[in-house]
Amino acid sequence: MAELGRVRLSDPDGLLPTGFWVAVAVWLERPQVANKRLCGARTEARRSASLPRAQTEKGPRRGQEPGLEELDAGEPGQASPEGEPGLGPRGLEGYVSAADLDSLWHRVSQSLVHDNPEMLAFISGPAMGSQPEAPQKLDLVLRTVIPKASPRCPLTAPKKELVMQDVTNGSVTFLPLEEDDEGNLEVKMSNVYQLRLHHSEGEWFISVLIFCPERWYSDGVVYPKPAWLREELLSKLARWAVENRKSEFKSTLSLVSVLRYSRLYQELKEKYRDMVKVWPEVTDPEKFVYEDVAIATYLLILWEDERTERGVTTKQSFVDLGCGNGLLVHILSSEGHPGRGIDVRRRKIWDMYGPQTQLEEGSIIPSDKTLFPGVDWLIGNHSDELTPWIPVIAARSSYTCRFFVLPCCFFDFVGRYHRRQSRKTQYREYLDFVLEVGLSCGFHMQEDCLRIPSTKRVCLIGKSRTYLPSSELWMDEQRTRYLHSRQGHSQCPSREGHTPSAPQAAAHDAGPQDSHRTCDAGAECMPDALAAEGGVAPATGLWMPGFCPREKAERVRNCAALPRDFIDQVVLQVANLLLDGKNLTTGSSEDGSLKTWNEGGSLSLAEVAAELSPETLQQLKRECGGLQTLLRNNHQVFEVLNGQVHIRDWRRELQREKPPEAKRSLPAEVFKTRICWFFTHHPDGCVLPAALCPFAHGPEELRPSQTSKKQKQAP
Repeated sequence: MAELGRVRLSDPDGLLPTGFWVAVAVWLERPQVANKRLCGARTEARRSASLPRAQTEKGPRRGQEPGLEELDAGEPGQASPEGEPGLGPRGLEGYVSAADLDSLWHRVSQSLVHDNPEMLAFISGPAMGSQPEAPQKLDLVLRTVIPKASPRCPLTAPKKELVMQDVTNGSVTFLPLEEDDEGNLEVKMSNVYQLRLHHSEGEWFISVLIFCPERWYSDGVVYPKPAWLREELLSKLARWAVENRKSEFKSTLSLVSVLRYSRLYQELKEKYRDMVKVWPEVTDPEKFVYEDVAIATYLLILWEDERTERGVTTKQSFVDLGCGNGLLVHILSSEGHPGRGIDVRRRKIWDMYGPQTQLEEGSIIPSDKTLFPGVDWLIGNHSDELTPWIPVIAARSSYTCRFFVLPCCFFDFVGRYHRRQSRKTQYREYLDFVLEVGLSCGFHMQEDCLRIPSTKRVCLIGKSRTYLPSSELWMDEQRTRYLHSRQGHSQCPSREGHTPSAPQAAAHDAGPQDSHRTCDAGAECMPDALAAEGGVAPATGLWMPGFCPREKAERVRNCAALPRDFIDQVVLQVANLLLDGKNLTTGSSEDGSLKTWNEGGSLSLAEVAAELSPETLQQLKRECGGLQTLLRNNHQVFEVLNGQVHIRDWRRELQREKPPEAKRSLPAEVFKTRICWFFTHHPDGCVLPAALCPFAHGPEELRPSQTSKKQKQAP
């Protein structure tokens, strides 16, 4: 036995020892947050048991089973509330039943007593404060650790572990398992480790111990090197144990199989990765391609599970409302699901998908003429103004219509959503509002957290109804009352002094500039008779006056359209603020002599904003990202990192390793095509010699932009 490391804990809020078990639960159920080479973990079964005693203490005789009882944590073979759903006995994706845990514990306990007393002593630990006569109570957890798949690291087979939690003595032991020739799970003697909480002389400590360090085997994925346990895992556990914070959201991928998700995601990523190379849009291809691949993976598994539950084989149909670049529609259609996407504005990439991907340009106003009675699922992925309407449209389209929404920007039925509860984050409050809409429309609501590169990754799902089909008329009356109750909560924002007098009026474009979604979708008109055939009580006319669909022409709101004089004025004002906090450095001048250069201080964005006039701030507020976007657009002058603004030092830029060709901010064709801001405005001039500066030191160095030449030559 060896103690790899020990960390002292600072616990001003008095969270220990409970906080230790909170940290252990994170490592047990979501190991991927610490070990990035893991996809997740699946809890197979839980039990409580008594640790057997050594033979010298008259422990259980060979053939006698130690005390074992089921924990109150769900049905046998099911996950804990925050774990991975159990789907049955071993043989289906390697799932292990509760009976397997019973049999496994019987064999393990007998082996500890008769064959491996050293490991029994390791698991028992110092038995802090317990009486020798009292049996040590354990909580047993059988889990499967799922590695992450990648092209450079093929999917490693999932590994099973028996986890023994001794709450009384503050220790948790991890025993790796493997199958013998007969298919029985047995404990591997190598890679057994323990996390232990100590309390000594008024201080708390967490330590990590290895049972047999000389036999430790590291595969670099499920079993890292001992140094990683000491340096990485131990520090994270120490932080989690004293964090006075509880997540507002569900665990990631709580409604689908993590193992199936990992496998399918890797398959789809390889299948559609070429889209990154041919991406014609101005948005970041890697972010949007892989995000849509991840969403498609989730939906495909969700829908496969639904077909299994319903006992059908026909793949679900769908309509993506506000489909944006249409890639999600393309993937789902290519994987065999009949569907289409609708968006207010056509994208360049639409023409690349081929005729099998149905994408339509049009807008929609929620009414009895915009229903989808023959569609199984409605999708709203960053659907903005249409997000709260999607549960309503799904509910009124047909009794069997379901929906999936991934909210991003905060919209009410008409205009912006206004906060009402300061005790919640704005994001959590808005999610609760959409949940309320779904419940008011008669859906059983589910919530999950997707694994996508976005801060807004919580999805809401309505799969089934809370009422019988015969109650449809009554339920639709309740929906109508709910919609009426929401009137007056928000207003459609006016644009340039114009107050919309009809639903077709132009709306204020409130979405993020880099969003690949728009809120509107279009549909063919459906007569009331057709709606009635689908078992729906059609609403009359518009469902709520004042709804504002987005304009077909997207406004540029990334500060690029601001007047040049205004931008120059703000840049100069912010630069002078930073330069007043003098931070002098010394470097070589053009003639080789040493030169002192003021690189300025550092200010937070809030401190910078406090120095700007109200009129300037109001003009910036109309742009996406406001002041931060303007400063980042002026990359030559400023560097914005973690909310702090600095003057950019181009000496460091030249020392940095060159980025990939596709990500170079200053390609050769723009070299010396703009005047150097520092040469003109900085009191010490440019920190670089003219030969090294990418910008022109005076008009005589300027050369024509290659981009401008190409534009002039274009017919």
